[in-house]
Amino acid sequence: MIKIKKILVANRGEIALRIIRSAKEMGIKTVAIYSSADRNALHVRNADEAVWVGEAASSASYLQMDRIIDVCKSLQVDAIHPGYGFLSENAVFAEKVEKAGIIFIGPTPDAIRVMGDKLASKAAVADYNVPLIPGTDGAIGDIDEARKISGQIGYPVLIKASAGGGGKGMRVVENEEEFESQMNRAVSEAKSAFGDGRVFIEKFITSPRHIEFQILGDSHGNIIHVFERECSVQRRHQKVVEEAPSSVLTPELRKRMGDAAIGVAKACKYRGAGTVEFIVDEKLDFYFLEMNTRLQVEHPVTELITGLDLVKEQIRIAEGNPLPFAQDDLKIHGHAIELRVYAEDPANNFLPDTGTLNTYVRPQGPGIRVDDGFEQGMTIPIHYDPMIAKLAVHADSREEAINRMIRAIDEYLISGVQTTLSFGRFVMEHEAFRSGKFDTKFVERYFTPDVLDGVPDAEMEEIAAALTAKIYGNGAKSSAAESKVTSTSGNWKKRARFPGN
Repeated sequence: MIKIKKILVANRGEIALRIIRSAKEMGIKTVAIYSSADRNALHVRNADEAVWVGEAASSASYLQMDRIIDVCKSLQVDAIHPGYGFLSENAVFAEKVEKAGIIFIGPTPDAIRVMGDKLASKAAVADYNVPLIPGTDGAIGDIDEARKISGQIGYPVLIKASAGGGGKGMRVVENEEEFESQMNRAVSEAKSAFGDGRVFIEKFITSPRHIEFQILGDSHGNIIHVFERECSVQRRHQKVVEEAPSSVLTPELRKRMGDAAIGVAKACKYRGAGTVEFIVDEKLDFYFLEMNTRLQVEHPVTELITGLDLVKEQIRIAEGNPLPFAQDDLKIHGHAIELRVYAEDPANNFLPDTGTLNTYVRPQGPGIRVDDGFEQGMTIPIHYDPMIAKLAVHADSREEAINRMIRAIDEYLISGVQTTLSFGRFVMEHEAFRSGKFDTKFVERYFTPDVLDGVPDAEMEEIAAALTAKIYGNGAKSSAAESKVTSTSGNWKKRARFPGN
């Protein structure tokens, strides 16, 4: 076993800060890297050392592999934690790190490579009784042949980029007449986004739920799952609300899906923390979708229901330690929900927003966790993902967790940028979500901008400023503003729009 003494976090924002905190608790020194846009970021201030690696664009900073490795060598860094995004699922980077004699806190380059290609991953799991969605066995480029196969599978079908994710290079085809145009668009998007135009075809599940299993594997061949997360509330094929456990899984189905997830991990001799994603249909039949070979954005909900620190487990595994627990040692405790708080305008097709956090007050109280990388007065940069924070709650039951999330949203005061807080409250209050009877079409089926009508933005800005002054006692309030705080107190609880929304 190796004892890691210093870790470089090859990332930024809330995930970098979250890794730094766990490392500090383990007595491990940390090194932050930062771009010109992040000179005053919280992850920079909280690390033991920080090094500038380039200009604001990620291509000039956070994606500079050789520059990051040179920093490690100069500062005697033992290991690199890539977080998620950026270089976290880059097999070339993992190889470079290992060749430099530095520990990569993550899976092997081979596992990243296999699971990063949807076609290769499907071929790899074929011997492990993992259910696959009906479709082509490999990439397909001939339109006539692809049309023929689609007819045999039965419409609707889904054309998907082999090398990517996040909804890019993905097209739903409802009938034969639109097949050619959708195929051409999917190939074009795949080439543009991933430099790889290969696509494949599979049956489109009309009412899918997106359920994923957290996996942990060590270098001694031990692999377990840490239960599931439901991630069906999405916009543009990207998750916005996640929860654990799923409201639809029975103990028997959980075991079958967990066993399948372990099979996927065994197929690539997985080491570290990863996530196996499934599609679940109306009949509760499930199908392997893909594996993410990294820590997930939504990992806090798993931590909240299990008491584990997944970052610490990643580090221990990277040191060569065996997993300290077996599958039967893990239990689900209560229910957790996470809302990704983005600087986006839900009323305008979730258009990203930038600006200064004029008001920024985190919710507090029992069962509330906020993973963020910002403070009041800081600016949301235009160069990166617009996520401000991950707001997570935990309670004894799902109903209590939903109600706790509503309270947390009401207490989360943000002004200066548009956010997804109002959308989160809409989800929590909607009968489809509360009943657990929803799927990945939740936004498409239920959400329209008019449901967010409420207190005008200018008025909410004034209310937020008055409340901030009241909380911190660091500013004078006008009598008009204080009057608005009093007169709208009931509306503050019930409104659909929030400060900055």
